[in-house]
Amino acid sequence: MRRATARRLLVALAAASVVACSGAAPAAPVAAGAAPPPAQRVVVLDPGHNGGNYAGRADIRRPVPDGRGGTKPCNTVGTETDAGYPEHAFTFDVAQRVETRLVAAGVRVVLTRPDDAGVGPCVDARAAAADAAGADAFVSVHADGSGPADHGFHVAYAEPPPDPAQAGPTRALATSLRDALRGAGFATSSYTGTDGLSGRPDLAGLNLSHRPSVLVECANMRNAAEAATVTSPEGRDRYAAAIAAGVLAFLAH
Repeated sequence: MRRATARRLLVALAAASVVACSGAAPAAPVAAGAAPPPAQRVVVLDPGHNGGNYAGRADIRRPVPDGRGGTKPCNTVGTETDAGYPEHAFTFDVAQRVETRLVAAGVRVVLTRPDDAGVGPCVDARAAAADAAGADAFVSVHADGSGPADHGFHVAYAEPPPDPAQAGPTRALATSLRDALRGAGFATSSYTGTDGLSGRPDLAGLNLSHRPSVLVECANMRNAAEAATVTSPEGRDRYAAAIAAGVLAFLAH
């Protein structure tokens, strides 16, 4: 109950970014000569899509800003394996596993959705959640749906960078996650990007964020071997361990 309640409160940040200081208790004074305690690092995890998106297609088709002067659909239903295991279930499970590891390391974690049964949130609200939380890193978890012969992961980032935080810091986050996933034995993409990294101008959730932000396409769900990995709890745990390791390596620098 504590974790679920915390998630609901944190998700509300996306819609209420003005909760800054009103009514907050003053910080405890620091003794003369003592160093202030280090600020807790904050990571926003964004499990792609949502379990109610298919039924809520009318809602998720409405246009929202794309961060480049145009619009994009609010959200999409995502992909699935040939056997019907959906991307939205994969991303939520992996994000929860990443959350467990980051919280154990002392990181405060915000999820952009509290469960796998709702509709949305829209991509612009997901970016707003990162900004409202003052995130040190925003990581959107996805899986791809490409041709059956295609395989491997890639880490996408906004290119050209629409914001200073999307330049050097975002590239460092993307590289850290790429290195961690590759170090965990996952192959880089055979069909898009270069060496596991993919700069893109079309991902609204990244364009609209003002924090270091990336999107991890963990696997191609239409590839039989990778489908077997993403549908197994052990495989999802491998992805989560690698993503958490990449985030923690980024935060350490």
